[in-house]
Amino acid sequence: MLPFPYAVEGGAGPKTIVFLHGLGACGEIWRDVMASLAAEARLLAYDLPGHGQSLECEGMGGPKPAARAILADLAERRLGKVHLVGHSMGGAIATLMALADPGRIASLTLLAPGGFGPEINAGLLRRYAAATGRNEIRACLAAMSGPRSLPPDHVVDALCRMRERTGQFQTLIDMAAAMTRDDRQGVIPAAQLDALDMPVMVVWGAQDPLLPASQTEALPSHFHLHHVLDAGHMLVEEAPALVAEIVRRNTRRRARRSPHPPLDAAAS
Repeated sequence: MLPFPYAVEGGAGPKTIVFLHGLGACGEIWRDVMASLAAEARLLAYDLPGHGQSLECEGMGGPKPAARAILADLAERRLGKVHLVGHSMGGAIATLMALADPGRIASLTLLAPGGFGPEINAGLLRRYAAATGRNEIRACLAAMSGPRSLPPDHVVDALCRMRERTGQFQTLIDMAAAMTRDDRQGVIPAAQLDALDMPVMVVWGAQDPLLPASQTEALPSHFHLHHVLDAGHMLVEEAPALVAEIVRRNTRRRARRSPHPPLDAAAS
């Protein structure tokens, strides 16, 4: 078993931005987002434990061990503070990393993060985990996206290649089943979220069929919020330019908490 997860590296600059994908994806999904940010930051896009080139590595077993494994890899790379960007399950992992080692995290950008409410479309997630072949993968991506979104070919190709790895198919099925016991997901306690004092931006598609956008209603008051009106759950694929700009803005914010800051509820 490999000691650390694999990461695609790119970019150059004074800050480091780390990207964490959702269940069933891989680091390659961030290609277009990373291209927009490559001139201003060092970039790391992980294959999370149990996925792709990290299929057999430390950190298997859910978001908590994955968070520990990525923190360990960042320490091994001798990086200072990093900016975390996480989608879905990757958002839950990013949040757990910030809770475990807040001094290492400069900002959090969370795209429809897992763990912010118990509701989840368990059937859809399990279907996606079990998808094989271009047509079924494309159909699942479309089902998780907004009504006007078409899954990009390069993402479909990357997910097809990943799922051809020996053992990948069953690993995803097992992970999805563990994450959706009783058709619910685990929840990060609100009191823990409130303790996060680095800049936190939460982005959610208003048409999300997997994790309801109503989970934003209980966010801590100092979190910033951006609703994307026509998007579903697959924000990285549906709106890469917007995601890149939101990440860029959030990495420039200072870590501060005012008593009653307004939510940044801009809509696109």
